[in-house]
Amino acid sequence: MSERIEHAREGLEHAHHHAENGAEHAPNSARNVAILIAALAALLAICDMGAKSAQNAYITYHITWTNDWAFYQAKNVRAVMRDAEASMLESLPSAQDEAVQKKIAAARSSAARLRDEPASGQDAGGMKQIAAKAKTDGERRDHYEHEYHLYEVAVGALQIAIVLASVSVVTRMVPLAYAAALIGLLSALGGLLVRLHLV
Repeated sequence: MSERIEHAREGLEHAHHHAENGAEHAPNSARNVAILIAALAALLAICDMGAKSAQNAYITYHITWTNDWAFYQAKNVRAVMRDAEASMLESLPSAQDEAVQKKIAAARSSAARLRDEPASGQDAGGMKQIAAKAKTDGERRDHYEHEYHLYEVAVGALQIAIVLASVSVVTRMVPLAYAAALIGLLSALGGLLVRLHLV
């Protein structure tokens, strides 16, 4: 962000220099463009903060999503092992003994719980519940990734607007300042729509 702010500061210094040295055609023009650049720089900082916030949320949900699937795989391995244990016990010659039947039932019950059990306390629940949570976290992650990219477009457009405004001071081409103002307005509107989750 510091490079972006530094770029805006250079544009302001350019406009201030031209305003102090008295532009021949329109003395207030450089001052107005300096105000425009200051407004664009403020919008740039706000959109950049939004981009950083969306990026942090994306990273957070990506880590959570990854953890969800790691828990899912761990529970799946345990469930498969419990099923294998039950199958091995069933293949024993003494499989009909009451003690062996209890172990088989316990292994099958444990495997079923690992696959489907409501979350409680520190336990994330069964595989079914973890998969549902992973799906939700994945959707949130994708939303924030999309939001981050939209903010980056707004930030890029605002940087272009600042450049155009700075060039308009140097070249005294007023249409460039109007173009910068229009791009800045559209970028700010885009950033607002992203913030309100309308795009």
